[in-house]
Order: sequence, then C-alpha cells, then structure tokens
Amino acid sequence: MKHGRIVIIAGSTNGYIAEEILTEIGEVDAFTRVGFRRGTVVPPDFTGIADTKLQGDVILTGGQWRQEDRGKTIFDVASNLVAGDVVLKGGNAVNIQSGQAAVYIGHPQAGTIGAVLPGVFGRRVQLIVPIGLEKRVFEDLALLAASVNDPQAEGPRLLPMPGEIFTELNAIATLTGAKARLVAGGGIYGAEGCIWIGVEGQAEQIRQAEKIIESLADEPPCQV
Repeated sequence: MKHGRIVIIAGSTNGYIAEEILTEIGEVDAFTRVGFRRGTVVPPDFTGIADTKLQGDVILTGGQWRQEDRGKTIFDVASNLVAGDVVLKGGNAVNIQSGQAAVYIGHPQAGTIGAVLPGVFGRRVQLIVPIGLEKRVFEDLALLAASVNDPQAEGPRLLPMPGEIFTELNAIATLTGAKARLVAGGGIYGAEGCIWIGVEGQAEQIRQAEKIIESLADEPPCQV
C-alpha cells in the first residue's frame, strides 16, 4: 500500500476486497460492486444480473486510487508490474490441503490470468488468490486441469494459478491469530453451500473471530 502497486482484478469476491480497501483510504464513494465482474456463475434462466459495463479494475499506486488509473484494467498495467507489486485474482476451484487454486478460462488468450502470469514468473509479481471455501475440490488441480483441457472435452478450460490462496480460514488466522478449520457444511432456506468453521485459540482471539464472523453473517446475497 505504501510503496508498490496493488491491482484488484474485477470479480464478485474481489469486489468486496476493493470495497474494504477503498473504504480505508476514503475512496469508496467512487466505487460500486455492481458490474465489477467478468465471468459469472448463476442459476439456469437467471435474469436478475445487472447489465452493466465493467468500469475497470481497481489499481492502487502507493496506497492511492489515482484519477489516471481509474477505468484502466490489468491489461493496461500488467507489463509494467514489478517485484513488490501485488495482484489479487479470484478463482473457481481451491484444494485447501495442497494449497492450490485454479480459475475457469473462457477467453482464447487465457483472459486476465493470461496477462498476469508473465509478471509472476518473469518479474516476481506477487499473486494472491482470494477464494471462498464453497469452491473447494478434492483432487490435484493439475490433474483436473488436464482432464478439463483435453482436446475432446467441452466447456470452459481450467488453469491452475501459482498464487497464495486466501480463504475464510486464512482471513480469521490473519485478523485474529486464531486457528480456523472447516468442520462441516451445508444447510437449507438460503444456507445451501454454507460452511461451518471451528476456531481454536486464546479467549481473546476467539472473541475477535466471533465478532468478525457475526458481523458478516447477515451480509445480503451478492448482487453484481
């Protein structure tokens, strides 16, 4: 935030991250999560998604959302990112045990992750993958990608990402110091796909974790 660039690539998960960071620097009034997305997964015949054009990714330089960067995307800045810069890119699959994440690919040039990877491998740009536990898978993502990407297969492709995965469990550990585990999942009446998290730690760490979780429990459904 102080010395480098942070690029928050548009996506439903990253919209919440952008909202929080821009709140911290007093710029959230100029941002909306509506339209801050590219590909989306919605129910069949769903018609409620907003028909809004992407206004750009969020690009912060030295902790500032500069006017000249508003409206730009990762494609405008990817070639200028260097070691010390950070890119946040969401995904569609996460294997917690192996620390792997992957993203669906619909674009013939691999979309936004295709723009990011040269910086990650060529210039040591840091890639962080914020991803919810509802996207958990259990097989090695390289093997899954080989199957999905087979020339005889149909549908989106799958690309494993060489980044640091960051789930709800990592968030609790980072914010409180407590250890968080995924212990159960599922529900009904809107709780389908929910997760149950067990938290271990000192009394104050657990209180902080409870406070954070309770503050998010009534978050309304995502509308982007």
